[in-house]
Amino acid sequence: MKANNYEEMLKIAIEEAKTGLAEGGIPIGGAIFDLEGNLVGRGHNRRIQEDDPSIHGETDAFRKAGRQKTYRDKILVTTLAPCWYCSGLAKQFNFKKVVVGESVNFDGGVKWLRESGIEVIDMNSQECINMLKDYITKNPEVWNEDIGEE
Repeated sequence: MKANNYEEMLKIAIEEAKTGLAEGGIPIGGAIFDLEGNLVGRGHNRRIQEDDPSIHGETDAFRKAGRQKTYRDKILVTTLAPCWYCSGLAKQFNFKKVVVGESVNFDGGVKWLRESGIEVIDMNSQECINMLKDYITKNPEVWNEDIGEE
C-alpha cells in the first residue's frame, strides 16, 4: 500500500469493525501503519466478546502491533474518533498522525489530539458514520457503556 493512501488504510479498519459486528460486538476497528503504508497491526473493539472493557479497536491494533522501537513513525487509523482512553494512547506513545473514519457519532479527543500537536485527518466516511449510527440505534445501552455514559 502506498504511503498516505488513507482510504486504503481506512478499509482495513472498516474490515475490522465489520468483523467485530459479526462477532456480536461494537463495530469499531483500528489499524496501525508505518509511514510507507505497511500494516503493522490491526484489531477491533472486543469489549463484549472478551468481557474486557480495555479492548477498544485502537488498543487491540496496538497490542497486535507488538513492541515497536518508536511510534513517531506510525499512523493510527480508526473507524471512529478515539475516546479519551485511546487518545491518551496516541499521545502517550507519540503517534504523529491519527486517521479517523468519522467523528459525527462521537468526537472523542480529536480537539485535544490536535492541540497536542498530533495531525488528525477526519475522513468523514459515510460508511463509518452509518455503521456506527445503526449500531447505536439498536444498542444504546451497550454504546453508552462503551463511552462511559449512564
